Amino acid sequence: MVERGGSGTGGDEPRDPDPAGGVRGPFSVPDFRVLWTAEVLSVAGDQVARVALTVLVLSETGSVAWSAGVYALTFLPALLGGLLLGHLADRWPRRRLLIGTDLARAGLVVAMAVPGPGLPVLGALLVLVVLLGGPHTAARSALLPDLLSGDLLARGLALRQVSVQVAQVAGFAGGGLLVATLTPRGALLVDAATFVGSAVLVALGVRSRHAAVAAGPSAATAADAAASEPGSAMRWAARSGAWWRSALAGLPVVFGHPRRRSLALMAWMLGIFVLPEALAAAYAVAIGAGPAATGLLMAADPAGSAVGALVVAYVLPARLRERGLVPLAVGAALPLALTPLAAGLWQAVALWAVSGACATACLIAAQSGFARATPSAVRGSAVGVAASGLVATQGVAVFAGGILAEWTAPATALGVFGAVGIVLALGAVRMLRSAGPGVVA
Repeated sequence: MVERGGSGTGGDEPRDPDPAGGVRGPFSVPDFRVLWTAEVLSVAGDQVARVALTVLVLSETGSVAWSAGVYALTFLPALLGGLLLGHLADRWPRRRLLIGTDLARAGLVVAMAVPGPGLPVLGALLVLVVLLGGPHTAARSALLPDLLSGDLLARGLALRQVSVQVAQVAGFAGGGLLVATLTPRGALLVDAATFVGSAVLVALGVRSRHAAVAAGPSAATAADAAASEPGSAMRWAARSGAWWRSALAGLPVVFGHPRRRSLALMAWMLGIFVLPEALAAAYAVAIGAGPAATGLLMAADPAGSAVGALVVAYVLPARLRERGLVPLAVGAALPLALTPLAAGLWQAVALWAVSGACATACLIAAQSGFARATPSAVRGSAVGVAASGLVATQGVAVFAGGILAEWTAPATALGVFGAVGIVLALGAVRMLRSAGPGVVA
């Protein structure tokens, strides 16, 4: 095990080991290699679990609605997990939090795989698993800027984006085979094993660092003192009050700083561009295409995302990334606005791929700028808020877009959301210009 004292605040950050750039750059940092490997392993396992749970609930209840509802539970609690638990990535050593949440999730998934518990218990366990993903993501994202200095951060984020897309595709494909071979409960045990593997990798390969901030004299400390007073009601009120103050501490960190606020809002706006994946099946039916067309349409956005991630990290000069936020956002929205004019399947595929490429490039530029603008001591809380907002906008976009598509047509809904995206992107120019150096539209 690699055990070295370090503050985690940048005092012993590795310098850029590959100033010439290239894919090798981020992988030259040992801790990043380990985190990257652990994340790919865990993401692939998550997709296996989604397939297994969908099949398991469908086979045991015979209800498509329950099956879809359980699948939705693999996303929705992430909204609260990042907001309410993200601050733990500042109060606890991030390496320890990564290991602990992985092991806890492994135990919960094993419990889900045990025959016997009914659907309510299965759903409750699943909610806990997804909630724990909030502080885990916050800790990993908060740790990356301490590992990758300068331009390596954007390259590292790009490599993560590409690898996560590949891991998702591989996990979904392999999940079907595992469910068929091992049964759904056996596939859940595979997912639990990926969590354990991720924890072991982090424990052996990531240096130990202190917590970003010490608890110190604060509202939480005052609440602890009050909690020692007699009376269970007083203790509960003090502790819950301290918890809420800590959980919501990320809000002023994000919204009280012009640059962080502008970058977070820009990232949230990009959440609407997830809509093509949600409407792919309905769009394929509307144009008279078959299931194969649905697969092509759903693959268009991830394929474009992979290209966009690599372009922004290895082609677009660093000084132009944040300056290109608005053009990239418009580039993500315009193809959706043109979707109602698409002549056929392949034109729609091309438009959605361009949208995915621009949206991902814009998101990486916003994320890397946000991380650099956030001190390590509050980065976990800030990342939790930013991640929760992105999940929320994605959920709202899918829900509202689905309703609009039901009332009109899938292509019309996409066109409307594309037009809204263009208006929002152009409207962000003033906000970005007022955010200070480094964020100029």
